[in-house]
Amino acid sequence: MQAQQPASAGALPEETRRNTVAPCLEPPPLVSWTDYQGPFQKVAGIFARKLERKSAHPPHYRTGLLLCSFERKDDFKLLLHDTFDPVSFFSAGFNASLDQAVGRDPTFGQGATGYGKRFGVDFAAQTTWRFFKDFAYPTVFSEDPRYYRLGHGSKGKRLFHAAAHVFVAYRDSGKYMFNVSEWLGTVSAVVVTSAYHPGDEHKFAPAMSQVGFSVIQDVGFDVLREFWPEIARKLRMPFRDMRELSGTEARR
Repeated sequence: MQAQQPASAGALPEETRRNTVAPCLEPPPLVSWTDYQGPFQKVAGIFARKLERKSAHPPHYRTGLLLCSFERKDDFKLLLHDTFDPVSFFSAGFNASLDQAVGRDPTFGQGATGYGKRFGVDFAAQTTWRFFKDFAYPTVFSEDPRYYRLGHGSKGKRLFHAAAHVFVAYRDSGKYMFNVSEWLGTVSAVVVTSAYHPGDEHKFAPAMSQVGFSVIQDVGFDVLREFWPEIARKLRMPFRDMRELSGTEARR
């Protein structure tokens, strides 16, 4: 494994384990249902697990230590986990319902048959987007596909950090790089998935609108990832990052 993003100072309880091969820290395990308490525990856990899967939180409590980056097998695991996550099936079903309601791609028809075709196409489209953005291009360009949460500083600084991720990413070596997978992956996905809708009108302007919408959507998710610990605390849904957050605030 390669080293990733230097940690900043602080003193919090250890949430990660040391990698015995490389001088870096493994990120904490993914959020599970058991990390949540209270009403709607499983629903909250399912949503948060998908949100946190592409998040990484540098260990601010250990000066000079580095957070380990993904290996290629980790990129592939991320693709598999995201593809077969319950939220992915729900998302495909919801999008298929919207497509059915507006009559997108009339060649699919209506009724149960039309909905089934739209569901299959939407699920395949989601998987295609993840393949390009989370696996293919990160592998080719040695890019870490995760969002690195800042977790400290002013809200404006953290908001800018989240929005900048669509332009700035990290190499496996820990150095900054242009977020190739975001832009090249999005364009590739738009081109490929357009073939899934033979009845749609394929023009340049709508395709570019799709690219823009996808990038804006990714910014929104990165902002949500950045502020998720505080949001979870407000909603009284404790999980592992809240222990870090509480420790940070206690030392200010």
